[in-house]
Parts: sequence; C-alpha cells; structure tokens
Amino acid sequence: MHLTRLSLTNFRNFARLDIDLSQGALVLVGNNAQGKTSLLEAIYYVSTMVSFHAESDRQMINFLASREPLAVARIVADFCRGGNGHRLEVRIIQEPNGTNGNFRVRKEILLDGVKHKIQQVIGHFNAVLFIPQMLQIAEGAPEERRRYLNLALSQIEPEYAKLLGDYQRVLTRRNALLKQLFERGGDEKQLEYWDEKLTRFGARIIRARISAIRELEKLAASIHLSLTRNGEVLRMVYQPSYDPIPKPNQQYTLPLDVNADYCNITLETIETGFRDTLVKLHRDEIMRGVTTIGPHRDEVRFLGNGIDLGSFGSRGQVRTLILALKLAEVAWMQEKTGHWPVFLLDEVLAELDIQRRKDLLSRLVNCEQAILTTTDLDLFASELIDTAHICRIQDGRIQSGKE
Repeated sequence: MHLTRLSLTNFRNFARLDIDLSQGALVLVGNNAQGKTSLLEAIYYVSTMVSFHAESDRQMINFLASREPLAVARIVADFCRGGNGHRLEVRIIQEPNGTNGNFRVRKEILLDGVKHKIQQVIGHFNAVLFIPQMLQIAEGAPEERRRYLNLALSQIEPEYAKLLGDYQRVLTRRNALLKQLFERGGDEKQLEYWDEKLTRFGARIIRARISAIRELEKLAASIHLSLTRNGEVLRMVYQPSYDPIPKPNQQYTLPLDVNADYCNITLETIETGFRDTLVKLHRDEIMRGVTTIGPHRDEVRFLGNGIDLGSFGSRGQVRTLILALKLAEVAWMQEKTGHWPVFLLDEVLAELDIQRRKDLLSRLVNCEQAILTTTDLDLFASELIDTAHICRIQDGRIQSGKE
C-alpha cells in the first residue's frame, strides 16, 4: 500500500498543497514550524480519522480560513492498495450554527467519491506513526496505552471502531442512570438493560485486545531482542479491568511478571462473567455514580527482563521499546491485512543513538512506503540518501531536491 498523491486545502498552515508521491522512502527536510509534522498529521488522519496533535477538528482548519463563517479544510489522498487505485477524501467543515454567532464543526468522508460513515472507511488506508511524543505510550497514563491499542486495532478490524463507539455511548448512559439512582433513588433493576449492552460490546473489545496484544508481543519481542543485542526480553502484560480469569482463593492480583493465559477463554465466557460481575457491583457503583470496571479502565504494561519499563526503565530503554513496538505494528498490519502500511516517522532519528538509527533505517526497506521528516540530513545513512526521494519544505511549500 502506498500513497500516490496528497492534496491539502486550508489544512493547518497549508492553504494549498499538491504533491505526487512514489514508493520507497521520502525524506522531508526543513526547519521547525515549516509544515513537516502537519503533512504527516494529514496522512495519519485519513487512516484513523483522529489527530495525534489537535484536541478538536476545528484546530486543523487553516487559521486564516477559519475566520470566515464557512470554512472547509480538505484532505485528498490517492493511494494504491493491492494494485487498485482509490481516493479517500476528508472534509472538515466549520459552519454557522443558528443565529447567535456560534459555529459547529462536522466531517464528511468520501471513499472513491461515495460518502460513508467514519467506521466504514477506517482500515481502507493504513498508516503507522512514530513520533518522539510516543514515549508516553510507556511512560504516560493508562489511557495512552488504550489509545494506542484502539488506533492500531481500528485499522485492521473494521468492526472494532464501531464497537468502541457503541461501548462509549452505552457507558455514558449507564453512568447517567447510576447518578440518577443515587440522587433520586429507584429500582436498580433498571441497570440490567444497560448491563447487557455494555457487556456485549465490552466482551468483544476485551477479546480483540487479548488477540492483538498476544500477536504484537510476539513480533515486538523478537525485534526488541535484536535491538538490545540479545540483552532484554520484552513482554506485554494485559491487565483487563474486568479480569475473566478467576483468582485463586485469597489472591487479589497476579504479580506483574506473571502473564495470565487468556487465549482459550471464549467470548461467551467473558460476556457472562462481565455481566455477573456488574450485577454484584450495582450497589457500589450507584454510590459512586460511575461504572468501575470494563475496557475503559484496561491497562497494558511493558516489561524488560521482568522490569516495568514504563515506571523504572531508562530513557534509552523506553526509546528502544517504542521503536520495537512501532516496527512490530508495521509487520503486524502487514500480516493481518496483506498490505504494508505507510510508515510515518517525525524527527525520530534525533531521539535515537547511532546504532538505533542504523537499526531503524535498515528495516525501512521492508516497507512499501516510508515518509520521514528531519531538520538535518546528516542523521541519515548515505545509503538511504542515495535511494530516497528528498524534498525541501519551507512555509508550507515543498520543493524536490537534495540541495
């Protein structure tokens, strides 16, 4: 899979951009604040329909254009998948909402000229993103790891994005009912309807995460072992908020370095156990006004030789972990879909030592297309510079050439 052309209109600092892309490696060279990261953001956006920088879609509309009552940011990605050409277009539309001067922002998604819902287009074009801020996957809060899993899974399992949306809507309504029962009283049996829906969607999310973590761990562990010169064994430990494996008597949690075997647990077992546990928690959750267990509170930890790298790993160990994880994600998507995702790397070489740079660049040959940004071409091996397409970017304009 590879992009053949990218067009941007009123996206970030790009008033207008049209660029033809070829297979292989493309290196975008330029100073900071010239548009390198925004270009990668646009590409990643058409694969996941979310931004890795913006808190809201409105922020992606060009600042000057957004001053108008009606403004449209547009991304058009032409790509080749399995020998067939496709076009994916995203329109982020700001428009007046009523007569009081307020605005609303909405999205329109078109695949090959036909409008679709977001969940229907995710997975048609796949990309893996590696940026320095992704160290937060290991070091940050649990929601960073859940977000990482959700974005990766949504690209390879068409139903997963819809499951997340359905689960979140049910969770919001169940929490509202819990608060109402606490404040006004009422029959707690009203929760049974939402219990059934929450566990139906939640069990499928848990099952998908079990499979994904097992498959990613196998790939990442092999890569990580190579990157550390056989010095560290990497493990990914899934800690579901609702744990479908019963605990032995008087044991509340397993030690972190003991990974429970979830592989043989059926979907029906997870769903039934999840629902039964929710029923037992009714009284406690009414008092708290929130749903206390479920995929929205899941956790994943990364261990190197039994040490929790997120809590105790050095900066270098965490960088190596994320590098291994991202390279594994590329290989995993290729295994699951039969197509190589586009690999996007934003200023990552400056964060790596010389040996890690060599390790990363040597693996780019496996990708059908990789797009890298940098402020310094000297960070790249001469072998890659000789074969890559080099572009200079300044003030949102791109010019081909190494000079």
